[in-house]
Amino acid sequence: MNTTLLCCSAILAIHSAQLTAAAPIQLTSPNGKLALGISTADSGTFGYSLDAHGTPLISHSALGLDFGPAGKAPASGWQIADTKTRNVDSTWKPLWGKRTVVPDRYREATIELTGPGAPFDRITLTARTYDDGVAFRYSIPTDAKGNATKATADLTEYNFAGDFTAWFYNREQHNLGPDKLSTLSGNREPVMTVQAAENAFLALHEADLRQGEPLQLTKSGPTSFRALTAPGEIAPGYAGPWRVIFYGTTPGAMVDSHLIELLNPDPTGDFSWVKPGVAVWDWRINGAEVPDFKYGMNLPSWIRMVDFAASNNIKHLVLDADWYGPEFAHDSDPVKGDKAGDVKKLIAYGKSKNIGIWLYLNDVGGRQFPLEETLAHYGDWGAAGVKYGFMSGNPEEKNARTRLITELCAKHKLLCNYHDYPIHPYGQMRTYPNAVTREFCFAQLDAKRVFEPKTFVSSVFINMLAGPLDMNNGFFDLRQGPTTRVDNPLECPSTLVAEAARTLITFSGATIIPDIPEFYQKYPELLKFIASQQQPWRESKTLSGVIGESIVMARQSAKGVWLIGAATNEEARELEVKLDFLPPGTYQATIVQDGEDAHYQKNRETLRTEKRKVSPAETLRL
Repeated sequence: MNTTLLCCSAILAIHSAQLTAAAPIQLTSPNGKLALGISTADSGTFGYSLDAHGTPLISHSALGLDFGPAGKAPASGWQIADTKTRNVDSTWKPLWGKRTVVPDRYREATIELTGPGAPFDRITLTARTYDDGVAFRYSIPTDAKGNATKATADLTEYNFAGDFTAWFYNREQHNLGPDKLSTLSGNREPVMTVQAAENAFLALHEADLRQGEPLQLTKSGPTSFRALTAPGEIAPGYAGPWRVIFYGTTPGAMVDSHLIELLNPDPTGDFSWVKPGVAVWDWRINGAEVPDFKYGMNLPSWIRMVDFAASNNIKHLVLDADWYGPEFAHDSDPVKGDKAGDVKKLIAYGKSKNIGIWLYLNDVGGRQFPLEETLAHYGDWGAAGVKYGFMSGNPEEKNARTRLITELCAKHKLLCNYHDYPIHPYGQMRTYPNAVTREFCFAQLDAKRVFEPKTFVSSVFINMLAGPLDMNNGFFDLRQGPTTRVDNPLECPSTLVAEAARTLITFSGATIIPDIPEFYQKYPELLKFIASQQQPWRESKTLSGVIGESIVMARQSAKGVWLIGAATNEEARELEVKLDFLPPGTYQATIVQDGEDAHYQKNRETLRTEKRKVSPAETLRL
């Protein structure tokens, strides 16, 4: 069970004040480094500004909701009716995540605004400052006067205080950027990661999106963006999504943040059955040939994969498309079709080996047949999770359906993973710990194309800020000849060591590795590294990183073992890794590096291994 321990809370009420530029509300972070100002500009616009260490990062930017012909809130003539502030110092203990204990410290102001010319007589702005960012949301008090009305737009702006450098999520392609803000135009999707100075980084996203369209961003000025989203129907009791601005003196500080999850509600019910960890996968093995065996998406191959998983402390096997018939065929029954009988046998066999079996479900089957009945069957069979693919609908509809499926999976004790242009994560893993991962990224070789090394070392600083990712790292068959999927023989532009490192660096509750057992068994030290990734993580630390260039990540496993992964882009480099994050003591280290002449295109399979004792005073050079 997750618990939140509230240590202290102070509440202060400040009463009625006109919206004037002379009376701003200042909300500083607990460490005093961030300052969120809320005020009106000379133009009368109600908005906010953000400073870090006394340096402006976001200039006065508008806040509020637009109800079209019904008016805006707040607007001219509105006033602050009431303000309450509180300081919270508490602890979140997630069931699984980047660490076992998460500080939840923030300062909060709840500002009630009232005025004419809008469908409601009142609107509430709640703002919070954390040490690693700020967030604010709009809500309508339950006792506000007014009727349900559609909001046509979110008025939130982000007027950056300089011509900063930005990167953006780009679906199943290489991410966009780096670009100067002044050179950009049009619309973008978050996460938007921004470098404001050598030691000042920001990122824009959202949390706790309960209804309406997911956030998009559109250029609104030389160095400005605004929210591009239709919040949908709003009535008294409405609570909108949190508009989130990460802050860090390094990009790695944002990677280590829990800001998104902390802004979501605690779970209800028992989620002790959720078991995150590494999984093997049947999609890429179809057609692979080894002496005396040819892999397919069939029971003999699945049994072979389960046996491999069981002997290497791997928790799951993921079955992909077509196990119940052609995935896009309207008559493929996701309960009775094709190999359903074999799947039931496999689940029983997996249970005997303590290996969970995930089942793929295409949106066609999810809609053509009763969804809850299908998921109830999977739960009754004893399946471990559901990988849901190719969800249809507009962004608002997909958000609602994703929430529904996640809730139903939780009801039937199923983990869930969403693929094929899913709605972005916004912290559901706190409320629904079964929401362990999704393909909010360019999943490596899932489609018939590849990503370059630079894609990985940008995605970890952009996509991964939103939540856990299913990137399908961990290829050990980099040449992709007759040992891989029959219809996709593309070579993988990486190295063995990089592939192993990526499995650790990528934050996910289901680290899904793609190759056949024989290729992992060829490299026992790298296989041991993957098998040692036992979750839930006790601790995670981004030790260094440059967006698009490199990253070094350390995680401590559930069994206490420290694991470090380092990855770079196409350029060779030596990375220094200070071990001062380790508790005092002496450690036995196994160090696996690229070979001296390794190359991600020309010499992928070379590596060197060293074992030696190390201490926290040392610096490794990789």
